[in-house]
Amino acid sequence: MSNFFLGSDIKSIAENISDVSNMLERKTVLITGGSGFLGKYLTEIINYLNENYFQEPCYVIVMDNQIISNDFDFEWTEKANIKLLKHDAIREFKWKKKIDYIIHAAGIASPYFYRRFPIKTLEVATIGTKNMLDLARQSNARFIFFSSSEIYGDPDPIHVPTQESYRGNVSVAGPRACYDESKRLGETLCYIYHNEYGISTNIIRPFNIFGPGMSQDDYRVLPNFAARIKADIPLQIYSTGIQTRTFCYITDAIEGFMRVLLKGVPGEAYNIGNPVPEISILDLVDKIEKVVGRKLRKDLIEYPDSYPPDEPMRRCPDIRKASLQLKYKPKVDLNEGLKRFFNWTEQAYKG
Repeated sequence: MSNFFLGSDIKSIAENISDVSNMLERKTVLITGGSGFLGKYLTEIINYLNENYFQEPCYVIVMDNQIISNDFDFEWTEKANIKLLKHDAIREFKWKKKIDYIIHAAGIASPYFYRRFPIKTLEVATIGTKNMLDLARQSNARFIFFSSSEIYGDPDPIHVPTQESYRGNVSVAGPRACYDESKRLGETLCYIYHNEYGISTNIIRPFNIFGPGMSQDDYRVLPNFAARIKADIPLQIYSTGIQTRTFCYITDAIEGFMRVLLKGVPGEAYNIGNPVPEISILDLVDKIEKVVGRKLRKDLIEYPDSYPPDEPMRRCPDIRKASLQLKYKPKVDLNEGLKRFFNWTEQAYKG
């Protein structure tokens, strides 16, 4: 197994979804964004199920334009049941055989990168989503769209934790709009295709997923901190550091994604994340210091020009819907997740 993953994590995910994973046996799955952080995990868990659970394998088509992620550099190239394709989802894609599930995970989720590539960020969530929905319609496939917790914008306090029914507080013209608004339009497309054409669509809204495999130059908070710890330079905390987030470890996230894929109620959106603890960035640093076993130098700085302003002050999911409908319950607490992540970055990141 590649050092991108922890073998124990992949095994844990497989065990956690053993009650539903048999629905993938003998099926064909298309994953866009397949060489990104989440896409690689989705591919690897199916690969693991093929090798350890299924009598007849699930066939996986892994698509990515590789604008952000690295080349396909895994032993998947040797697997007869995994097809790797360099293709941009905003271009039409045809497949002659039936596809049973389409997971549209392609996207540019890091604020640094969607500030750098605003048009491409918008297009993959709109044009790319329509292309994949058209393919789902042709093949009568179940369709999963990876949206974002960012579609809620900066919710007022009475809507935190945030339910799926919250309509959002989002600017259409701000520096984050290329991401936030394109994801919202992608959700609208899913809604239309479900109601007009009967396509079984589901929407996933992930909340701050982290774990081994995050790129050292991802620029989101945890890989950013890990890279600076590895380089022995001060952590940079934007603004006051009192903005709060919740963090969901990758094994819990992938379990949630797979439960939506296989058991989601058609037409529904689901928050996937861990609602506890909601923690400030300053308190997060305190937890990291305990994990790494030393005090860390840190600087409070203004937001750099490369990072889009208007950051939400709070972000915390209400996951009761996924819990009640899909039996989703996060199992890895933040302290344990941080231990696994920073143990991995200590080996994987360059100083």
